[in-house]
Amino acid sequence: MGRILLAEDDEAVRSFVKRALELDGHTVVATEDGDEALDVLTRTGGQYDLLLSDIKMPVMDGIALAMDAARAYPHLPIVLMTGFADQRERTNGLDMIVYEVITKPFSLADIRRMARNAIAGVAPVEQRRYAC
Repeated sequence: MGRILLAEDDEAVRSFVKRALELDGHTVVATEDGDEALDVLTRTGGQYDLLLSDIKMPVMDGIALAMDAARAYPHLPIVLMTGFADQRERTNGLDMIVYEVITKPFSLADIRRMARNAIAGVAPVEQRRYAC
């Protein structure tokens, strides 16, 4: 099981995702924004198996968090979440640092599978399709 750092400003989504991931035995540290998540990452020396972050958050958004985290901890898988098409478009060009972007609303099974695959290093479906 992995150690997951979750950054999500919506309390209901944060609780849902935290519980979903804990069902698989992961240890989840939940934060309310990117700035808080970056502070946790820095204090722990990046000792996480996955960074899971909403894109649109106050203080520091998920893209800024992903860029800072990838620079400091290049082997840390990063998954971004969003419910907004325009926010998803902002991730174009971040393929080298972001494992995947998952669109809200997602199911319990979707987020659990995404975390499991990201931690295991399984290539996202889109990448596997073009690898042949």
